[in-house]
Amino acid sequence: MLQQTQAATVVPYYNRWLRRFPTIRSLAATTESNVLHAWQGLGYYARARNLHRCAKMIVEKFGGRLPNDPSKLKSLPGIGLYTANAITVFALNRSLPIVEANTARVLTRLFNIRAPIDSTHGRQELWKLSAKLVPQNTARDFQNAMMDLGALICTAHNPRCQICPVKEFCCARDPASLPRKRKRAAIVRLTESHSLSTKEGAVLLERCHHRWRGMWMLPPLKLDGLKPSILRRPIYVSMFPFTHHRVKLRIFRQPAREIYTGSQRWFRTDALGAIPIPSPHRRAINALLA
Repeated sequence: MLQQTQAATVVPYYNRWLRRFPTIRSLAATTESNVLHAWQGLGYYARARNLHRCAKMIVEKFGGRLPNDPSKLKSLPGIGLYTANAITVFALNRSLPIVEANTARVLTRLFNIRAPIDSTHGRQELWKLSAKLVPQNTARDFQNAMMDLGALICTAHNPRCQICPVKEFCCARDPASLPRKRKRAAIVRLTESHSLSTKEGAVLLERCHHRWRGMWMLPPLKLDGLKPSILRRPIYVSMFPFTHHRVKLRIFRQPAREIYTGSQRWFRTDALGAIPIPSPHRRAINALLA
């Protein structure tokens, strides 16, 4: 959950998740739909699918017990070098390097790394430096301290250098100018049109097959054959980000009709809370049904 998401956002989701899936076996035994429902709102849903696949693989290959070998951890879906090392450091207090957003910023400034930290060379330098610094017996405390240093003092903007406990070792002349990153991809603007159809206390939804695979959304609107007057009058408009995209979501009311595809279903409105729906579409449905 902490991949790509801040801790303050994660905590309530984490607590609800553990109440719903208290063990690896309980997660492995549930459906993907239940997993996506528990995850909805956090975004980056591949993480949830990977976690579900992880649990199943741990039950099948490791008898339901999380392996304590970093190389075995990296064989699990969605677990790379950072996550495998973080699990091993914080659960077992093993001496391993960790590079994430906060520690990367601290290391970049301490050693005045000029290469972009999202480049291959920059990442390699950071991992080498972290491996050199981590102590043998107190790795857990050290890595916690590095993360806290980056989160609270060596911050991305307006670093508090005057109270930094390691300022005498810092090689950066202008800490606020570091770390450097490669030029970001341009934001792509998209407009997506969907339909709202209701009848007898039910709403028509369609199972997603791409961006939100396995979740349910308002059906994409087939523009061909619609009257221009209908297209000019959306009943709901919102904007939401998605990776390098800025999406304009437009909802148009459509009369109740027969289902055209096997991936569409009518859901009672009082049951919508129990099914996984992407946040932009849930907000639209809640606003329109209210």
